[in-house]
Amino acid sequence: MAKIGVVGIGWWACFNHIPTLQASGDVEKIAICDLDPARLALVGDQFGIAARYSDVAEMVKAEGLDGVIISTPHIAHTKPALAALQAGAHVLVEKPMATTAADGRAIAAAGIAAGREVLISTGLNYTKFSAQAADWVRAGKIGQVRHAACQMGSALDDLMAGEPMLETANHLFRPPASTWADPAKAGGYAWGQMSHSLAWLCYVADVQFQSIYCLDTKSKTGVDYYDAAVGRCTNGASVALSGASTVPKQRGMHTDVRIYGTEGVIWFDCEAGRARLELSRLDGSNETYQMAPGEADYDGSLPVSHFAALCAGRPVGNPANGENGARVTEAIAAMYASAASGQPVQIGA
Repeated sequence: MAKIGVVGIGWWACFNHIPTLQASGDVEKIAICDLDPARLALVGDQFGIAARYSDVAEMVKAEGLDGVIISTPHIAHTKPALAALQAGAHVLVEKPMATTAADGRAIAAAGIAAGREVLISTGLNYTKFSAQAADWVRAGKIGQVRHAACQMGSALDDLMAGEPMLETANHLFRPPASTWADPAKAGGYAWGQMSHSLAWLCYVADVQFQSIYCLDTKSKTGVDYYDAAVGRCTNGASVALSGASTVPKQRGMHTDVRIYGTEGVIWFDCEAGRARLELSRLDGSNETYQMAPGEADYDGSLPVSHFAALCAGRPVGNPANGENGARVTEAIAAMYASAASGQPVQIGA
């Protein structure tokens, strides 16, 4: 059984993280940490949590925590993640892992130095079908990865435009515009959503970006509503990336990825109620993963449940680890830098 703390107890922590932990058979104790005393009192009373802190390291040591979930605003992930790792806890960092390449690499390195796991809450990575797709690539079923097309769309035009997110009207808290719609605070679609599709691509295809060129189109608050990018990977593969925040609410989020190799192609696409994952080889053979109804519908509880199991000592693996998160952070940071400059950006240069 695990003891887990939650840092940053706003909308998503209260809607997803804390309820998932309380429903988990792997968790024996929950602690919360926030800089706002009034919020600590409100959330603690709401969920019956007595362990309340304003300092991450103090919380880890005093409660003997096995893991800490970082659910602060996008730009405030690095400091508490490093503090939790250095205090001896595993960490689950909300996506995006960080908002600079240096911070992403710092978190990944701190996990290695501490001998602790870093997980990122990119939920698609934690599914059985994603593990199958990754196994196909690792087994050489498509040969060497040479190209990929990775597209994602979400029903978040309101959130990216600084307006209240329609579906959160009855939640304890609502997503703040300061996190999602402020360009000075890493608002925008690439940070907020394309971290999911890029994490899936980097995990399944095992690619790392070397350079990126990006164009974007802004919302009324000045963050990216739409993104179109092309990238070169360190293995020479080319990638086309696309993101859009104005999907109608009745359709919801969708993801569409093709991974082309020297011997075949992986086809993955999903939206509410419909999904497929297939492998087609140049020799004429095919494999299909049989999706259960609703299996590919996005489930935000998956990373939290997986993290709880890992913290409890179960051998669940880590399909969205610190290296994956760092690669995604590098890529998205380069997208923003390219869109601002109008020039391709070299990663690590």
